Amino acid sequence: MTPVEERLLRRIAITGPITIAEFMAACLTDPDGYYATNEPFGVAGDFITAPEISQMFGELIGAFLLDRWHADGRPDAVDLVELGPGRGTLMGDILRVAARDSGFLAASRVVLVEASPRLRERQEAALAPLHPRIEWREAIPSDRPIYLVANEFFDALPIRQFVHQGGRWFERTVGRDGDRLTFGLSPFPAAMAAEAPDGGVREIRPAASAAIGEIASTIARHRAGTALVIDYGYATDGFGETLQAVRDHRPCDVLDRPGEADLSAHVDFRALAQAAKAAGASVHGPIGQGDFLLGLGLLERAGSLGAGASREVQARLHGEVSRLAGDGPNEMGELFKALAITANPTTLPGFDIVGRDCG
Repeated sequence: MTPVEERLLRRIAITGPITIAEFMAACLTDPDGYYATNEPFGVAGDFITAPEISQMFGELIGAFLLDRWHADGRPDAVDLVELGPGRGTLMGDILRVAARDSGFLAASRVVLVEASPRLRERQEAALAPLHPRIEWREAIPSDRPIYLVANEFFDALPIRQFVHQGGRWFERTVGRDGDRLTFGLSPFPAAMAAEAPDGGVREIRPAASAAIGEIASTIARHRAGTALVIDYGYATDGFGETLQAVRDHRPCDVLDRPGEADLSAHVDFRALAQAAKAAGASVHGPIGQGDFLLGLGLLERAGSLGAGASREVQARLHGEVSRLAGDGPNEMGELFKALAITANPTTLPGFDIVGRDCG
């Protein structure tokens, strides 16, 4: 039994069943939880993110954010922000591109929104040589224009699940049966009017909508800045259960060994877009990650890196492009999507041809 499981069983014995959102928060952010005690990233961890597949991913995003700073008139005090920066790999690649512009380097402060002291140490070791001003916060900054990236961040924010039974909706909970955790339903119907078949599941993400609303409000208020969200998810409204657990690169039971597996759920990009628009910002996308990266010049960058290189290097680059932009099994081009938020309607690199508004 894990420390998180012991704590949850005691809590439920005292207060009764908890929501899925409370369960996720405990598993991921508890002092003995997943992000505090595990090394989730890379081959030796539980999953591999796009920045660890290829440096090209972060380089293209760095060029994208630098372009947006120039488009906004080069404001002289801005924050370059990453939500959930992991080991600092993505921000490192962004900075190696963005810092080539001395004006941007002078105008920017790097802000890493990270709660884990262990990961903050990893980030500082990786990034301190690349920028003179780096800060760590637990909340999104709002006092300056922000140029923000969130890669595989929103999928880890807690969700709530509701199950349709007998014409009514009931919230799914986590309770206990002796010394083990079990799923259940609240006995009280929820005030939801949506139609669905019996047993249908609907997920809502109040934490994600609140975070994107805060980001969009900051961008709209300063009339400058850009946020780029890249994650796996869907762009149309619908029903279905997407909560999942991963350990050692393989799916596992959500309730098995809580605190030792990564928990996530597909991102509802439609809801993110609606929250951003309600805060007064403009929304671009979502579009597939593959279309976005190809629009930014992924093939051209791969060709540049591979020019004159060995066949082994060229084969590696080809594999990285396929993994990032392809639509086959284990490729990220379609499942992962990109959404951008700006202060005003405009044409954005990567979104200018195939972007579609999800309203």
